[in-house]
Order: sequence, then C-alpha cells, then structure tokens
Amino acid sequence: MNAKSNNEVLIRVRDLKKYYKGDKIKALDGISNDIHRGEVVVIIGPSGSGKSTFLRSMNLLEVPTDGTIDFAGQILTDKKTDINLCRQKMGMVFQHFNLFPHMTVLRNMTLAPMKLLKKSQEEAEARAMQLLTRVGLADRAQAYPSQLSGGQKQRIAIVRAMAMDPDVILFDEPTSALDPEMVGEVLDLMKSLAEDGMTMVIVTHEMGFAREVADRIIFVDEGKIVEEGTPEEFFTNPKNPRLKDFLSKVL
Repeated sequence: MNAKSNNEVLIRVRDLKKYYKGDKIKALDGISNDIHRGEVVVIIGPSGSGKSTFLRSMNLLEVPTDGTIDFAGQILTDKKTDINLCRQKMGMVFQHFNLFPHMTVLRNMTLAPMKLLKKSQEEAEARAMQLLTRVGLADRAQAYPSQLSGGQKQRIAIVRAMAMDPDVILFDEPTSALDPEMVGEVLDLMKSLAEDGMTMVIVTHEMGFAREVADRIIFVDEGKIVEEGTPEEFFTNPKNPRLKDFLSKVL
C-alpha cells in the first residue's frame, strides 16, 4: 500500500456471490476483499471472468445473490440502507460515458450536485468550470455530447463524477470504447486523480497503466480472486498458472 493510502477500509466485501439460472452460472463465487481509502485497485481478468460484475456490485448496480458490502460503515446489501444516498459518495464511470445527450456539458455536470447535494446553480457551475479547466475543456462547457470526441466525453464523464466530491470512483473499462489515440488523455487524467489520493477501483485491459498507477492488482477468473499483489509482484513474479497464461497473452 503506498504512502497516500491509509489503513481505513472504505469498502469491505465479504463472500460476495452472484448466481444466474439458479446456481448454474456463478458470475461471482465467494469474493472477499477490502478497498482502503486512497488506494488505487485495478481489477483484471479474461472476458466473462466476473470482474465487471464484482465492480458493479460495489454500488449495487448488480445486486448480489449473497454476501455483504460495507461502504464507509453502511451495509449496502441491507434492504434498509438508502442505496441512492450511498451512491452519491460513489462515483461511477462507464465504458460508454452515459452523458445526457440533450444537455450541455455544463448542465450534465451541475445536474446532480444541484439536485442531490442541494448546491446553488452558481456554486455548482463554479465547481464544474474549475474541473473543466483542470482537464482543458472549459471551452466546451456549452457544447453537447454529440459535438465531442470519445476522449473528451470520457474526460467529462470523469469530472462529472468528481463534481459530486465522492469518496471513491469506480471505473468500468473506461477506455475500451475509445479510439487508441484517445486512450492516453483519459489515462493521464486518471493518473492525476491517483496522485491526488482519490480512491479508485478500475476494471481495465490497460496493463501498462495498471503497472504504473495501481497500488494493488486483483486477478479475477471464474468468479473468484485467483491472485492479488503489487504491480511489481504481479508482473515480474506471477504465481498462479492461470495468471501466467493470461499475462502471456496480453503483455
């Protein structure tokens, strides 16, 4: 764990299971893990391994069949928990941006802070412009998503998540829908968030990024965590045969 992360467990996952068709398909088969505040955790694995299901379970976009998820002391898997209130502190960045096409960039960014955090329009717009300036897109504030490149849309989606001042941002393959030349600008933004100490959980195929930015990498296969460790351990000395095989294909 690097210097910027600490011992506070922000998300505690215990014995998480997600079964389909009774228990014929085990998308998650008893996953337990802790995400610490300030930590950057990268989840990798082959297609269909359960990595996105694991990530999306953390904010209950996928409702687990069994197991518990504790986020900052709130048990998300408890029916009595107000999941929408908890989600306000959990940013989510999707593969396909999920921007509202009929709203300007500025409106996309201010809608949730005004509606959910009860910020005034001035306050929400000032914060949005500050974030847009940070990513070099202040001049696109009045543009619509259709007028932006894929890389610009994804950077907007990331700063939109940041506008809610979340405790953690979950990234579900944030670069896989982008043209190769746009991937770098999104990864650079994510690197700068990591340097700021933002807690991030990232499902990605970008191994170079994982090696450079992750504090810890988790390899998921067949709904289980097969191996985890620092990037150094992971790439230079993988222990599990399945991981060795996977890395031999992607590196």
